[in-house]
Amino acid sequence: MAFDIDRYARESTTVNWDDLGLEAFRDDPLPAETLRTLRYMCDIEFHTVCYLRDMLVSPSRRDPEVGTFMTVWNHEEFWHGEALAHVLALHGITVGFDEVKAKRVRLGWRDRISPVKQSLLSSIAGTDFVAVHMVWGALNERSAAAAYKRLAALEGHPVLAPLLRRIAAQETKHIAFYTTQARARLQDSPRARTLARLALRTAWQPVGSGVSPEEEVTHVMAHLFSGPAGRQEVDAIDRQIARLPGLDGLTLVADALDARGVPA
Repeated sequence: MAFDIDRYARESTTVNWDDLGLEAFRDDPLPAETLRTLRYMCDIEFHTVCYLRDMLVSPSRRDPEVGTFMTVWNHEEFWHGEALAHVLALHGITVGFDEVKAKRVRLGWRDRISPVKQSLLSSIAGTDFVAVHMVWGALNERSAAAAYKRLAALEGHPVLAPLLRRIAAQETKHIAFYTTQARARLQDSPRARTLARLALRTAWQPVGSGVSPEEEVTHVMAHLFSGPAGRQEVDAIDRQIARLPGLDGLTLVADALDARGVPA
């Protein structure tokens, strides 16, 4: 089934939390472990604009559907960050512009060179780069949606859980776009299948790697996906990606958890 990009853009809204009574956190605060994971999620949502920046120097920007999607997607992800920042603020944790800017400054040359590297690599790959972008996005969005749903289930907080499920619902739409695009582009190009598989096997890491310290990545992965129930979610992500043309046999998320010593 084709993804209706015009309908998606027309119907897109910011995630709403006004009706959830977030002030309840003052009397029923979240535990430190959950706040640590939420801070990580918030930072990554606010970093989306940097990922968009890098994509705008690639062939993806010239595709009208992809360009439309990235514009709306970035807007929705920003408001996911705002919602999580509001929850954190009620716990005395500030994630304002100065904090976000400071994190990007600490990335140093890696952040400054990222769009240059993306431009060079995508120029070599040509239009097949768009397929790699779509597969990468599909995997990241599946991981994000699973993370939000998993935290909602683990915490079970009467206010946090519905907020996270609302965010996950928007992430599910992102998954649909990326997956539809990835499948079509991989089917049409053997070279795209080769490039996508190579890129995923050699360069993909869990969302937030390279932005947050490695100990924070490991904490979040262990918090959300350790144990049998967590690995069941991870296996589902890997199965969906492996069903895309040319990607059979890949177990990227499970491999990343194993590399970090996250118990199954």
